[in-house]
Amino acid sequence: MLTFEVKDMTCGHCVSTITKALKAADKDARIEIDLATHRVRVQPAETQADELADAIREAGYTPVAVSQPAVEPAKPATAGGCCGGCR
Repeated sequence: MLTFEVKDMTCGHCVSTITKALKAADKDARIEIDLATHRVRVQPAETQADELADAIREAGYTPVAVSQPAVEPAKPATAGGCCGGCR
């Protein structure tokens, strides 16, 4: 999944405009938008990241690609119990 930060996305109209632009670029893409964090997540079906960013730009917004943080594996408990608090 690709993630873009779009700081100039400020309202529901912006969300709608960006969604339409992305769907025009890739009609089968899965799109998740979080207005509060200004994040646009896209699972493309047939379009490259740069094409999706261009679609957002052409709609009048400024997308910035966000790299996904690596998922850290769970750390095993260090002491005798399940939560590590038992001794």
